[in-house]
Amino acid sequence: MPGVYRRDLDLNLLRVFAVVADAGSVTEAASRLYLTQPAVSAALRRLTSVVGAPLFVRSGRGLALSSRGERLRAGLQPHLQKIVEATLEPPTFDPRTTTRTIRLGLADADDWLLPPLLRVLANRAPGLRIIVTAVQFRSVAAALAGGLDMACSLAEELPPDIVRMPLVTGGLVCLYDPRVARIARLTEAVYFKKEHIVVSYNGDLRGVVEDVLGKNRDVRVSVPSFAHVGALVEGTARLATIPAVVASSIRALRPGLRIVRLPFELGRGTLDLLWPLSKDDDEPCRYVRGQVRAVARKLARAHGLVRR
Repeated sequence: MPGVYRRDLDLNLLRVFAVVADAGSVTEAASRLYLTQPAVSAALRRLTSVVGAPLFVRSGRGLALSSRGERLRAGLQPHLQKIVEATLEPPTFDPRTTTRTIRLGLADADDWLLPPLLRVLANRAPGLRIIVTAVQFRSVAAALAGGLDMACSLAEELPPDIVRMPLVTGGLVCLYDPRVARIARLTEAVYFKKEHIVVSYNGDLRGVVEDVLGKNRDVRVSVPSFAHVGALVEGTARLATIPAVVASSIRALRPGLRIVRLPFELGRGTLDLLWPLSKDDDEPCRYVRGQVRAVARKLARAHGLVRR
């Protein structure tokens, strides 16, 4: 195919040839193409030069195809209409029959979104496939530039070719085991006396509490994923400060745990749906983004989060 592109052939010449062959006249073809007669004649001369043989012969006051012209029209006719249709007709997308593969980036805290999303897609778009890639708020822009179709993540500043749409806004809560921790009322003093578990992507003992409040906790365990938090909290007196929606998902599996509000304000974070601008009009991607938004809306209401 690259060899075809390197050939000195303007594909517009084939369109002119097809109209002249159909009209049998340069004058009529020029009228149909909204070109001047000299422009049509020049196009035919250029195409004849490329082909290396006459394409038309004089026939009365008009033109008739030569044998080489007949062969060219026979080879061109099956493809020219398809080219026009592919250019002018809007794309059609049916989620029930699509076999498209979508690459979705999810932050660790967003695993709550995936199971209900897959259930919806299995019912409405059974042939669609999802490849999930782990992303972090610092790396999500590079991941989208590297081939992801979309991502759900917190995000810092983004380049202008990435579209951002807020999904849910929610704060952090405290998850603990009341059978062991035995907290009557979670005050700030009680909070900082307890041992803590943190999720750190940097592999250290710091978390958002240290960054925002400038106060150190007694962190005994640092893990790289929210997936471990429920098991590490259950049966211990340790506290975990995690996103509310993650805490609700953990508690659904471990109902013996308890969720309480923090005794101080850490602000509210926004989970965004992100995608490359180049995918903005891609119909399968647009469909999946719509399903992500619908699922997030439903989950936000169920978990008491604010949706923008």
